[in-house]
This record gives sequence, structure tokens and C-alpha cells, in this order.
Amino acid sequence: MDDSMPTGRLDRGRLLGGAATTHAMRVAKTRLSMIGRSERARELLAEQATIQAVEHLVALLGSMKGAAMKIGQTLALADLELLPQPHRDRIRATLSTLCDQAPRVPFASMRKVIETDLGPIATHFAEFDAEPVAAASIGQVYRARLHDGRVVAVKVQYPGVDRAVRADLQNLALFAKLSRTLLPAFTSTPLLEEIRLGIESELDYRAEALTQHRVAQSFRDHPFIRIPDSLPELSSRRVLVTEYFAGHAFAHLRDLPVAERNRIGELVFRFYIGSIFTDNEFCGDPHPGNMLLGDDGTLAFLDFGLYRQMDPDLVDFERRCLRAAAAGRADDLLAMLLGGNVFDPAAGLTAAECLDYINAAADWSLTDADITITPALATGAFAAAVDPRRTQPGVDALRLPAEHALPRRVEFMVLGILGQLGATGNWYRIAREWLDGDPPATDIGRRIADWRRSRALP
Repeated sequence: MDDSMPTGRLDRGRLLGGAATTHAMRVAKTRLSMIGRSERARELLAEQATIQAVEHLVALLGSMKGAAMKIGQTLALADLELLPQPHRDRIRATLSTLCDQAPRVPFASMRKVIETDLGPIATHFAEFDAEPVAAASIGQVYRARLHDGRVVAVKVQYPGVDRAVRADLQNLALFAKLSRTLLPAFTSTPLLEEIRLGIESELDYRAEALTQHRVAQSFRDHPFIRIPDSLPELSSRRVLVTEYFAGHAFAHLRDLPVAERNRIGELVFRFYIGSIFTDNEFCGDPHPGNMLLGDDGTLAFLDFGLYRQMDPDLVDFERRCLRAAAAGRADDLLAMLLGGNVFDPAAGLTAAECLDYINAAADWSLTDADITITPALATGAFAAAVDPRRTQPGVDALRLPAEHALPRRVEFMVLGILGQLGATGNWYRIAREWLDGDPPATDIGRRIADWRRSRALP
């Protein structure tokens, strides 16, 4: 297998001719598969076994807190309209309860947490609004003003939530055991372990403050993206103080004109997916509640409790796999995935089955065409992820290593967000910037490239 780029005139001529043919074939194939995926997803999700599997998963999630919300948020991005009516209503009601299970704790109780960790409120804050502006999975967020005039957001953990969450995390082993036969890929042990580690890290706001400060500095003066800086000197294990970003929530974004939703979709794609390949790190918690649109058009990303850095060699492995999948090099792809211990060599998986499995989840970002992400398309990928054995024979050989589990969840969550936005883009052309080193194909990409060059200057 050779990833090197041919440089001879004849070799490159053959490459360009082949690329033109491949491009035409893939555009035609994608237009058909994107239509068929919605129909196949509807068929798959109508099957009684799949309905029972999803309902079983949702019921189990109801017994947990932090982990339940992380997985439940993923499920909530699926298009439930593809489910039969009675099951749709029941699952939607359960998910609504699950994703809104964070309690509203009186300010008197939350004030005790703040003052236990930081001392009297008046010592640090000139004003402190007792009414929370948001409720997170393990805390509430307040608006306050420092003595120097800066407006800040103050995230405060619920009293005793650390003990409750750690107790609930013990259910993860039982959850995985009960669900693995029904939902083998979605409840894989590596993914659940990543979620468990992420939730435990989210209990330490001091560590999150340091991470957010570092990321905010790396995105300083970005033309489109804002990361509210944290104030580590005012943060503690249970209190996180950051800059306050006044912006519009996701519900507002869904009602914007098509062109603006496309622009936001590209920024979401670049921030959550592109960062893996450009910076060897990524935010592992894409969710509509973790972004705000400023009046100036900038998009702010919030919540850095689940933030991961990746080994550059692993990032390069993923890059090479995606390049092989995009080019239809099934044999090379299978060899790489077997070598990376992603599939069980003893299962006898064929190269075609391997390529089909990757395409089922990632065709939207591997095809050179403008593709509109719909909720139904996103759910088609979700249906394959819930039980890939039903959509791709032989994929019970999948044994996703821990280091690749969380990026797969991120990709699915991003796809769900793009589906709710109804965003259109040539996602493959954008991705070629970090997969092949191509020059930017969009105005946004060119502006970001200019910003990166300016940051690199002494």
C-alpha cells in the first residue's frame, strides 16, 4: 500500500482521468444512497427487534445521571419521525425527561457551594444574579459581574452531585452487559469507558478551566469562532468562572435563512471534526446546547469538560483510512483497519463489507458533491450504528479500540447537529484541507487559513 502522490506527467494524467470517472460515479451513487438511506432507515427502525433495542436502551438510561445524559443527547439527535407512531411518542417522552433531568436547585443551596469554595460572594463579585441562566448536566449557570466590570458566567455544581454521579457510573458495567447483545456498536465498552472518564473529568471544574483557557488562547482572534476564556484564578473544583457570551441559542439557529444555516454548519464541522486533524485534539461533547450565535455572526462553543488530545500517529491513521475510503480502495482500507485492531481478523470480513460499513456512516463526508444533511440522513447513520449487523453483514467483527471510540461519537453527534440545521455543503471538499492538504475550497476556509498564517508569524 502506498499513499505517496505520483509526480510523473503520465501517472498524474491517469490519476486525473480516473478521478473524473470516480467523481461522476460517486456523485450518482451518493444521490441514490442518500435517498435510499432514509427509506432503509425507516424499514430498519420499524423492525420490532430494533424498536425493542432502542426502548431498552432508553429505559436503562433512565437509571443513570451523567452517563445517561451523554448517551441520551446522542439519541435525541435522531429523527424519531422514522419510528412508528406509538413507539415514537413513548421514546420521545422518555428522552425529553432524560435530557431535562437536571434539577433546579434553590440559590441558597448553590450559594453555599460557591462560598465554601471561593469565600463570600461579595469578595469576588460586584453583582450576582440569583436566577440561573442555564442548567447543565451537573450544575447551574449564573450571570455575574466582577468588581472590575467584566460580565462573567458562573457554573456551579449541584451539592453532592459528585457522589451521585460516581454512584451512577457503577451502573455502566451493568448497562454494557445488558445492552451489548441488542446494541453492540452503540454500547461498546470503549465508548462507555470514554464517557465514564469524561464524566469523571467534568466533575473537576478547575481542570476544565485550565483546558478552556488554553483552547481560548489558541482560538484568539479567530474570524468566526469564539471560545469564552475562563478565569482559572477564580475557579475551583465545583465552581467555573468564564467570560459571558451573549448569544442566540440553537433553536434560533434552526430558523435562520438557508445560507446562514449552511455557514454555521461549516463552522460546526470545522470545529468539532477539523480540529482532530489540524490540532490533534477535539471537543468530545458536540451538542446544540453547547453553542451560541453572536450578533456579529461569530459562533461560540461552550463546555470543555470532555476535551481530548490524540496521538498524532492515531490521527494520521484515521486520515489514511478516510483517504482510502474516499478513493474506494477497499483492500487498502481493510488492511489498515485489521492492522489497527479495529476489526477481528478471525471474523473473515471482506474488503467490500469493510468499505460498505465505513460508507454507511461517512459517505456524506467522503463524496465530492453538495449534500444536504437531513434528520433522516443522520438517522440512517444512527440506524447503522445501533446495530451494524443488520445493515452490513459481517460487521459483528467490529471491536473499536478506545482511542477511536470517542471520535466516532463526535462524528455522529455532528451529523445530527447538521441534520437539525438542514445544512448543505461539499463536506468532502472541506475535509480535503486536513485529509490531503488541499487549499481551502470555501471563503470560510480561506479566511481561517489567513488567520492561521498570521498566528504563525513571529
